[in-house]
Amino acid sequence: MRIDLHTHSTASDGTDTPAELVANAAAAGLDVVALTDHDTVGGHQQAIDALPEGLTLVTGAELSCRVDGVGMHLLAYLFDPADAELERARELVRDDRVPRAREMVRKLRALDVPITWDQVARIAGDGSVGRPHVAAALVELGVVPTVSDAFRPDWLGNGGRAYAEKHEFDPFEAVRLVKAAGGVAVFAHPGAAKRGAVVPESTIAALAEAGLDGIEVDHMDHDEPTRARLRGLARELGLLTTGSSDYHGSRKTVELGAYTTDPEIYGEITRRATGAFPVPGAGGAVRR
Repeated sequence: MRIDLHTHSTASDGTDTPAELVANAAAAGLDVVALTDHDTVGGHQQAIDALPEGLTLVTGAELSCRVDGVGMHLLAYLFDPADAELERARELVRDDRVPRAREMVRKLRALDVPITWDQVARIAGDGSVGRPHVAAALVELGVVPTVSDAFRPDWLGNGGRAYAEKHEFDPFEAVRLVKAAGGVAVFAHPGAAKRGAVVPESTIAALAEAGLDGIEVDHMDHDEPTRARLRGLARELGLLTTGSSDYHGSRKTVELGAYTTDPEIYGEITRRATGAFPVPGAGGAVRR
């Protein structure tokens, strides 16, 4: 089985619609794909309606968190999307996205970058506006060559010249909410140091004590020494290890299925989840 547990659609900051995403996942030879848009489940139904035969969809979201001044993302899988407490918390984060993006545009213009809010809004379309849309505008303007370059500290990276704060989850509260909604919580790209400061291992250990299920190890932003270190940490803390593309369509160069999750780990994730079931495409079967 080929399993990719971290992808994005136009419901947040990807360039594929949810329907295009599942079609492209099937074409890429995936057996399982997770749709994990930022702080929203808005793309799930469209993905389910378009799910091709032989592909299973894992519903999820990537939650924006901050601890001790350091940003981090939490992948939440198979939680109950109707859980009121988790939905209210996600809504607080989403409501702050537009003011934050506008502030980043203001800071960039103060740095003599000819970006406009209309440009960012056009790029975001119907998606939940965020830093990647501002980053894409910088690429359009030729300020940086790639979206990843825009996330460095000299531009939009944590603490960068054009960075702006927003309301984010406390990760310990996020883990509690995800687990209470029957979901599984995995720390996304915890060693992505080129994006800025990373959460220390002591905090990961504390999150494991609080119920964190796993960490994403195989990811484009992790080099081999980082992956080896994270695997060792996961063994020490009893955490699951996942791999995924963090696919954003044409917004990033990584392809669907570039990194994958071991089927045994996927099986354990589905066993732990009680909030929702994986959704099989026509002719498929849910394995629990």
